[in-house]
Amino acid sequence: MAGAATQERGQTAPQAASSGESDKRRQILEGARQVFMASGFDGASMGEIAKTANVSKGTLYVYFDSKEALFEALTTEAKAGLAENLFRLDADDPDVRTVLTRLGTSYLTMMARPEHVSIIRMVIGACEKFPRFGQAFYEAGPACGVGRLKAYLDAQVSAGRLRTGDTDLAAKHFLQLCQAGMLTRLLFNAGAAPDEAEIRHRVAEAVRVFYAGYGPSAVA
Repeated sequence: MAGAATQERGQTAPQAASSGESDKRRQILEGARQVFMASGFDGASMGEIAKTANVSKGTLYVYFDSKEALFEALTTEAKAGLAENLFRLDADDPDVRTVLTRLGTSYLTMMARPEHVSIIRMVIGACEKFPRFGQAFYEAGPACGVGRLKAYLDAQVSAGRLRTGDTDLAAKHFLQLCQAGMLTRLLFNAGAAPDEAEIRHRVAEAVRVFYAGYGPSAVA
């Protein structure tokens, strides 16, 4: 019995430590998010991030050895998580219009969130000095999303539900049709975020135009 208990403790202790480290890391990232949002990349400091995250600077540097590493982790992990959840598409779902409508609605809702717009602004502001920020952000978010949508479109082409074509470009076309200037408007703070009616209209028109070009009866 004692041996079994010792073995059990030996198995659970690393898991508990790992969980604690994960919680601490999330705590630091949340503090960093608040500071970066308020001050931007250049205005943020590791001292302020540690204070906001309620950790010591020593603890902060155990997890992230520089402000650059922390910023990159914050922006890319957030974007990757969104892309993974948003573009969870079932290749066997034959109702392409419904799938695209659902995706387009979720995509625009996410794109219009103030915190998402702020993150994009931050990355744009920092990537001239640190080009890898932009590359990492792009690969974690937009490129990942396009790749997942392309895979779904490939399956629909194979099933004869869509016309054969450049599915990578088709995926980009659909997403651009949905947002068609909306993100530019929000980035420049040149108008309000879309309401539900605008999102419905945008997505319906995007699906209509997409099918005009890529539907099975579309003229090549």
